[in-house]
Amino acid sequence: MNLIDATFARLKEQDGTALIPFLTIGDPDYATSVRIIRKLEEAGADMIELGVPYSDPLADGPVIQRASERALSGGQVTIEGVLNVAEEARKAGVKLPFILFTYFNPVLQLGFERFFELCMDKGISGLIIPDLPLEEDGDLREMAEEANIHLIPLVAPTSKERVARIAARARGFVYCVSSLGVTGVRADFHAGIDEFLSDVRAAAEVPIAVGFGISSREQVERFSKQSDGVIVGSAIVRKIEEVLPKLRSEAEQEAALDEIGQFVANLKIR
Repeated sequence: MNLIDATFARLKEQDGTALIPFLTIGDPDYATSVRIIRKLEEAGADMIELGVPYSDPLADGPVIQRASERALSGGQVTIEGVLNVAEEARKAGVKLPFILFTYFNPVLQLGFERFFELCMDKGISGLIIPDLPLEEDGDLREMAEEANIHLIPLVAPTSKERVARIAARARGFVYCVSSLGVTGVRADFHAGIDEFLSDVRAAAEVPIAVGFGISSREQVERFSKQSDGVIVGSAIVRKIEEVLPKLRSEAEQEAALDEIGQFVANLKIR
């Protein structure tokens, strides 16, 4: 069984909701990303999205864009490097599922066969490619299913008549976009979000998770009542940005990691 499926099954038995943090891998460096992943698991994360830094991120707001710029500034961060971080985290004892968040071009440049070989070898359970539409994902979807890696679709309130088609083909879970536009911390969400989530729930045979803009425990609690998982990205990446000087200091790094871990622990609904 895919680790994503097993995790959702366990949480369903416990009447729990998955907390799914997003990280920009390589911000500030690979080794620190491994330590952050370990800290997030300790803090109660159930899965982690491993974000591949990209120079033209269509779906990412300013916080994640800045993180990608920092990660790419040294010229060393690649999709293979991000996958190596997943492997190193496994060697460090991390058990939770990894979901690779990447844009299509890095996958295309690497080549589909090599990409899936690496994903299987490095322990990736899910894949999110925000700029790959349903109508063009056939070849990659087939290879993902052969590799037992879930291709997780994004569905937005504007998807309307496409919701049922997208949800019907979903594997792992359906990523429900809570707000229009790019990622980023928000106080308000799409006016029709509740009806939208109900529509996705009715159409999907897999769990649904909500992301984009969720940044507080109150918001996690709000969406945990309507979904099986809650994704928190920009708020965590922003927290990492706040403690960057400490993360880069050998003497202060552990304290910075604890701050990040405490922030995530406060988001977890037990």
